Amino acid sequence: MRHDVAVTDDETLERVREMRAKGAPPKAIARALGMTPAEVAPLIRAAAETSDAPAPAAELVGCWISGGWSDGLTVHGHPEWVDVDVPDLTTRGLAAVLVARRPRHSSKLQVGGYLVDVYCLGVKNALVEAMNERDLRELVANYYATYDGGPLAIPLEQARHVVFGAVDYARGLGFEPHPDFAPAADLLGPWTGPSDITFGSDGVPTFVQGPYDDVRAIEKTLRRSVGKGKYAISYVVG
Repeated sequence: MRHDVAVTDDETLERVREMRAKGAPPKAIARALGMTPAEVAPLIRAAAETSDAPAPAAELVGCWISGGWSDGLTVHGHPEWVDVDVPDLTTRGLAAVLVARRPRHSSKLQVGGYLVDVYCLGVKNALVEAMNERDLRELVANYYATYDGGPLAIPLEQARHVVFGAVDYARGLGFEPHPDFAPAADLLGPWTGPSDITFGSDGVPTFVQGPYDDVRAIEKTLRRSVGKGKYAISYVVG
């Protein structure tokens, strides 16, 4: 429900700027303004672009990815980008990324999580939360509990190329990222692209069916964007 107090666009932008300067996360700003995180995301970006002072520094606390993330992908250069072989890759085509930062003058960490379909759909889910270090340790353990070989500590640049690159790839196929991606994207930092990763399974758009996916709608979109016979679909049996 939205607040009854009406504010002008300039007033809203100034309130966003003040709250960001104090280290408030996007969800807290959205609640304060009676908006959704997706609605407040462009205001946060606009506030950063028009601010007279630089944004408060946010120390990178950690950045992780699930093991097997590069299976079927081609990485151009970057031998320092780590991965491990995962023999029983039941999560093939998915990469789970976490980023944790400590905003200046804040006692809480800001943590962003991204479930990335690197073969087709891009960001399928995302989160951004404020928490302490103990909660972060628990989140990391739970986030990667179903992934063999993870979590792997990675540089933030690698996370950007995986997450933003997959979003760009999916958009080219006709798929937008999950609505929660917009407020979570800021924790990854700026992106100019293109990615140094070739997405799709060996370069082929490949939809691997998940439990909540609308298979017919996704196949229709792929058929329209790349043409019949130029994509692959892996159906769940049973």
